Amino acid sequence: MKTEVVAVVGGKEIKIETGRLAKQTDGSVLVTCGSNIVLVTAVSSREEKDVDFFPLTVEYQEKFYATGRIPGGYFKREGKPTTNAVLTARLIDRPIRPLFPEGYRHDTQIVATTLSCDNTFPLEVLASIGASAAVHISDIPFNGPASSVVVARINGQFVANPSKAQLETSDMEIVVAGTKNGILMVEGVTQFITEADCLAAMKFGHESLKPTLEAQEKLRSQIGKEKRSFTAYTVESDFKSKVESFAKSKIEAAQSIKDKGKRYEAYDAAKTETVEKFTADISDKDEKAKAKKDIGIVIEDLKYRGARDMILKKKVRIDGRDTKTIRDIACEVALLPRAHGSGLFTRGETQVLGTVTLGTEDDEQMIDALEGTVKRKFLLHYNFPPFSVGETGRMGGQSRRELGHGNLAERAIQAIIPDKDKFPYTIRIVSEVLESNGSSSMGTVCSGMLALLDAGVPVKGNVAGIAMGLIKEGNDVAVLSDILGDEDHLGDMDFKVAGTRDGVTALQMDIKIDSVSFAVMETALTQAREGRHHILNEMEKVMTKSRTQISEYAPRIETIKIKPEKVREVIGSGGKVIRGIIEETGVKIDIEDDGTIHIASVDPLKTKAAIALIQAICEEPEVGKVYNGKVVKIVEFGAFVEVLPNVQGLLHISEVAHERIRNVTDVLSEGEKVDVKILDIDRSGRIKLSRKALQQQ
Repeated sequence: MKTEVVAVVGGKEIKIETGRLAKQTDGSVLVTCGSNIVLVTAVSSREEKDVDFFPLTVEYQEKFYATGRIPGGYFKREGKPTTNAVLTARLIDRPIRPLFPEGYRHDTQIVATTLSCDNTFPLEVLASIGASAAVHISDIPFNGPASSVVVARINGQFVANPSKAQLETSDMEIVVAGTKNGILMVEGVTQFITEADCLAAMKFGHESLKPTLEAQEKLRSQIGKEKRSFTAYTVESDFKSKVESFAKSKIEAAQSIKDKGKRYEAYDAAKTETVEKFTADISDKDEKAKAKKDIGIVIEDLKYRGARDMILKKKVRIDGRDTKTIRDIACEVALLPRAHGSGLFTRGETQVLGTVTLGTEDDEQMIDALEGTVKRKFLLHYNFPPFSVGETGRMGGQSRRELGHGNLAERAIQAIIPDKDKFPYTIRIVSEVLESNGSSSMGTVCSGMLALLDAGVPVKGNVAGIAMGLIKEGNDVAVLSDILGDEDHLGDMDFKVAGTRDGVTALQMDIKIDSVSFAVMETALTQAREGRHHILNEMEKVMTKSRTQISEYAPRIETIKIKPEKVREVIGSGGKVIRGIIEETGVKIDIEDDGTIHIASVDPLKTKAAIALIQAICEEPEVGKVYNGKVVKIVEFGAFVEVLPNVQGLLHISEVAHERIRNVTDVLSEGEKVDVKILDIDRSGRIKLSRKALQQQ
């Protein structure tokens, strides 16, 4: 039986329907706004897995039939998830993951499938609402609902869930997700806005969530299933007390070690000693395995509570810093001789190498997206190898985490990339994380910035990023600047902010607890600005402005402008003319319909030669000007001379010489080069030439 509820957000009607499609799932909904439709399903296994994490997977499927298109490529069908699909799946995952009960270890899968799209409404919002609704009405344990909204600002006014066309005139695109109690996730790109504007956008976003939250509650009241009984696994209290008494001092001693590697060694030693102590007398294999598991749980809990108590009660962090101090920073540029730009950024035990490569229009990335073919002239690729954290692991291919971190860094830097008409290069930044102990994505922003300066890219400003954290127990709150990996794991918030001195360019926040007040968020934003300015100061000790010249190994791109009607002549029939210029000079040439031509080569002389050939093709004949032309055809009454490429004029027999000649062939021959002067160009464009006008009588 079909059941439907409706919510209105930003003047647009959102429908949530269930009971008609995918009825064998634990929960399924169809979410619609206009011609935009997303089907979301939720299934959770009845059997518990023996793992120490919540095995939730979220898939977002882009179907080209949704826009009435057939996919490109050889197979003509959808393949592996695109980067956009992975990033959208992460946007769905992050706000709902904290709402499942602690200790839930059942395989759970949420699948969002686009069924229809006209680009007038953000599909990620429909998918996020649908994910929460599907789980909320099911029997899967869930402390929802949650919802999502995209916030834009157009002409100073906030807009909820804008179309792609509206986003082109907006100075922000911020995804806000949360529950009725508060915000759980923020992800956005902005154009140098203030921290106050960020906070105002979050408040507007949270207020905009309420209609869809109420609609989900209404749907559950009408059709929702009774939730499965679930009790999280707990360690037997007596055993837990004994382990805590033995291991607590050892964990506290380990947490006083500032060096990450040595601290982890001390953790491992404490755990090993505790396991030996409490399992030595256990002979049964299963009981011994259970005891080891229980000890692991207790040890992790001690680490969690110990680190938090240090910060809240002793006002000291694991590495000895206070809440606002930034770790030591070291910066270098020009490390790699052949890369077009390189920068090394080290902050504490996080180290990132950034490189820049400059290319031409041929190097732009072309993406076959739902909305059509998309071209990208700025790319950032983030690599996080296992050795960066002292581990072994699989190499090759990118994880969802790598794509997410790279996307955040790319959006942070995008705002300062020069416009194409000022710098017509394709720009690729590659981030190589060499060491990691907290916020390698923000390290990527900083190393990428240094590499851009080293490459001579005329950026609009210098950008840096910082990761903020939060520890909250009741009314005790500590906001942390420049968090460690452990503080991210043990804390209640991961809040990354990037920007210039003028304002914020990107932000990402994930809340792990029920809610955080806007007052705390304001404190975090203010503290982040102070930290960002400090990092910029340290970076600018090495390099403040871009180099005035690009690398000798980078292509030199010269841009010229011709009349649009001349584009056809430069290209030639079937591209014959332009191919000839490329073959003759060895340059790359990109021509736009408006007559803009980009000529690229590492050899400036070849670039000049190509420009000369193009200008010769586009040159228009002038009356009174002398040309060294080529005789292309001789007729009885004169000769036709090509004065410019594909431009011929008539040299009449009477204008060949001062003396009277009987035959043109007595003086000229076909293929001969001859100097001629243009005497006249009539209304039809016919050109009258003279040879004798250049001769003395």
